[in-house]
Amino acid sequence: MNTIDFFKLQSKNLHRDFKTGKLVFNNEFGELSYEYEPKNFDIELVIYDYNLDEEDFTLMKAQHVISKMAGFEKWTVLIKTSETDLKIAKILYENQDIIDLRMWVDYISEAERMNQTDFDSETKLAICEQAFEMGVFNNDVFFDCYLLDKK
Repeated sequence: MNTIDFFKLQSKNLHRDFKTGKLVFNNEFGELSYEYEPKNFDIELVIYDYNLDEEDFTLMKAQHVISKMAGFEKWTVLIKTSETDLKIAKILYENQDIIDLRMWVDYISEAERMNQTDFDSETKLAICEQAFEMGVFNNDVFFDCYLLDKK
C-alpha cells in the first residue's frame, strides 16, 4: 500500500470509529453525551485535541484531522507532498506513542545544525529510519497517542 492510500485508510478508519458514537443519557450529570466503540482511534482524545463537533463529522473532516496528525496543515498539502516526505510522515504517525512531531523537528534541526547543512528529504528519511532502527527514540516519555493499538 502506498503512503497516500495508507493515509486515506486512516481517514476512513477515523470516520468509521467516529460513526460508532451513540447518544446516551448520563444520569450522573443529567445530560446527553456520545459514547463510542472505536476500533482504531481514541476518539475522545481526538475530539478534545482537535475541538471537533460531534454532531457534524464528515470524511473530509477526518482527512483534515489525519493530515494534522501526520504533520501537515491540511489534506490538500498531504496529497501533494513528495513520496519521501510522506514516508517520513507515515513512520512518525505510526510511532506517535514514542515521538511527537515537535520532537522530530527538534531532532532533525539539531542534526542539521551539527552538520552545518540542510538535509534533503532522502537524507531525512534515512536518518528517521536509522533512528528508529537504533532505538534512538524510546518509551521513557509518554506522548498522547491517538491510535488504540499503541496504548
